[in-house]
Amino acid sequence: MAKVVKEHLVFGLDIGTRSIVGTVGYKKEERFVVVAQRSKEHETRAMIDGQIHDIKKVSNTILEVKKELEKEIGRPLKDVCIAAAGRVLRTVTTHVETDFQEDKTITMDDIYALSAKGIEKAFAEFNEGNTTGLKFFCVGHSIIRYYINQYSISNPEEHKAGNMGADMIVTFLPEDVVDGLYKAVELAGLNAVNLTLEPIAAIQVAIPERFRMLNIALVDVGAGTSDISITKDGTIVAYGMIPIAGDSLTEMIAKHCLVDFNDAELIKRQIEQGGDISYTDIMGLPQTISAEELSEILKPSVIEMTKPVAECIKELNGDKTVSAVFVVGGGGKIPGYTKALAEQLEIVNERVAVRGQDVMGFVDFPDYVKKDSLLVTPVGICLSFYEQNQNLVYVSFNEQSLKVYDNGKLSVVDAAMQADFPNDSLFPKRGDELNFMVDKKQRIKRGMLGESAIIMVNGKPADIHTPIKANDVITVMPSTKGESAKMQISALPEFNEKISVIVNGKQMELPKFAIVNGEMKSGYYEIQSGDDIIMQTYYEAGQILELMDVAVTKNTRITVNNVAADTSTKVYENFTMTYEEADEVNSDVSKVDFSDPDETEDTADSADVHDIHVVVNHMPVTLSGKNAYVYVDVFDYINFDLTKPKGSGIATLLNGSPAEYLKEISEGDIIEIYWKE
Repeated sequence: MAKVVKEHLVFGLDIGTRSIVGTVGYKKEERFVVVAQRSKEHETRAMIDGQIHDIKKVSNTILEVKKELEKEIGRPLKDVCIAAAGRVLRTVTTHVETDFQEDKTITMDDIYALSAKGIEKAFAEFNEGNTTGLKFFCVGHSIIRYYINQYSISNPEEHKAGNMGADMIVTFLPEDVVDGLYKAVELAGLNAVNLTLEPIAAIQVAIPERFRMLNIALVDVGAGTSDISITKDGTIVAYGMIPIAGDSLTEMIAKHCLVDFNDAELIKRQIEQGGDISYTDIMGLPQTISAEELSEILKPSVIEMTKPVAECIKELNGDKTVSAVFVVGGGGKIPGYTKALAEQLEIVNERVAVRGQDVMGFVDFPDYVKKDSLLVTPVGICLSFYEQNQNLVYVSFNEQSLKVYDNGKLSVVDAAMQADFPNDSLFPKRGDELNFMVDKKQRIKRGMLGESAIIMVNGKPADIHTPIKANDVITVMPSTKGESAKMQISALPEFNEKISVIVNGKQMELPKFAIVNGEMKSGYYEIQSGDDIIMQTYYEAGQILELMDVAVTKNTRITVNNVAADTSTKVYENFTMTYEEADEVNSDVSKVDFSDPDETEDTADSADVHDIHVVVNHMPVTLSGKNAYVYVDVFDYINFDLTKPKGSGIATLLNGSPAEYLKEISEGDIIEIYWKE
């Protein structure tokens, strides 16, 4: 009859190289109660060195363990916690800080956000140096120490500070290792709700927090890998993994005893019991070997097996040995292992010991379960569920399965980033902009905004900030691009300005007009990118008379600023213009202006002193007293103090182009003078 358990059950799977251990239990105050546990060995070498090689075979073994557990507990199992191992483990140690706008009381949310920030930073640092060509994923992290206002502290929660920091160690494994684990449990009908690292799981049980002030190494010796973690100053400071473990001894036994791998594994497990070990070799002949003899045969291999483990421990511990070593896992139970490791580490034998029942006093097991070092990691995997802060979850993103790491605050934008969905496809895009020049200055007209992306989560409207969880179905219809910018000449502020002139004593407001790429355009002209627009700042006298419907004859006398002019004379802002029909008998001016040049007296050699009218810095200026004028003459007519420099130099422009001081100037010229920055 199945047990009836009301508590929320946690299902943990230790998917090892040699076997799979399933544990179901629940936490009750400070104890963990195991209600069921099952173990099954792989029928073939479907896993090697902690990595899945045959996903379907591993999945079938998981399914068998799952069914046996379901039968015992009387309820289906859907969610599972798993742990990762592998020979390509990488770690990054980093420091991360967060500044608050003002001193505040630190909450768990603040601590959680700091951890997430540290993981992102470590991942970026790792990718910079990743030359393997493999894609890696974060599979776990630990805080080495916290800081508030740059001072070390064990737990910043509830403290008031303006700055919080942390030293962190973050671990990574290749995508194929992680994918293999998730696919195997998925094929067995399970949903992985928590992923941890095997040494993280083991240390939760083997080294309680009260011991972590000491410099201790934990070695989880499995079949394919030896997982290592180091504690010091109250925290876990390093992780490592060596692809050498119990299977190397099994292979040695297989060769010596002439048996297959599975029979060699059975022989190895009997060494610990002592006495004679009977077996049948591949020739079908019965054989016997003593445990003592076999231990001596394996002794060189055990020594070789512990060498890389000791080297890794020293490297992780700053190139020095540790104070003690706790050994868990089946591979560490082989006689002589702890002694050999102690010798390699140069510490006394008593400080390297197998930990099993003695560290699981807080765990209640069913009567049929024997407490030993093999169960440390399986229990730790279950306990990691209660400590979880970094989970790998699967979601559907635009009909593709996507795995993302859940930091507790996952949203649509996180999934989009993981899917390499273009960032500009989430937000409305502007249409093409217009780039053009107005009076030699750059102008930009921005395009219209398009529509935002249409986002649905599980069929309901959402946005980029909508929280997501495992197995959510996300669809994103990309945002659209808005219309390209459009603009007519009439929309320019300058176009609507007026040129004010006085004609025959009356003020006239004349509309400005535009010259585009050298051609006059009306206000209805659609501006194009690259257009060079000049807003004309003057009218010719003839154009003004044409606007006034005044017919110009040879007897029309025109003056501009009291100087005789003709229809082509330029009239600028605030200029004064007169016109009248002169009496042919009394109008000497008209005779001079309009008679045939061949009939007039040649006056080329008798150039008279005359005035000219120019525009300087947008103001009309009349220069007088000379028969010719150059640029530098303008300084006599404007307030421009050359004795007090206000910039790096003087800009001198004539009709929009740089001009030398001795450049000749003429009637109607446009002059700009200013200090350069």
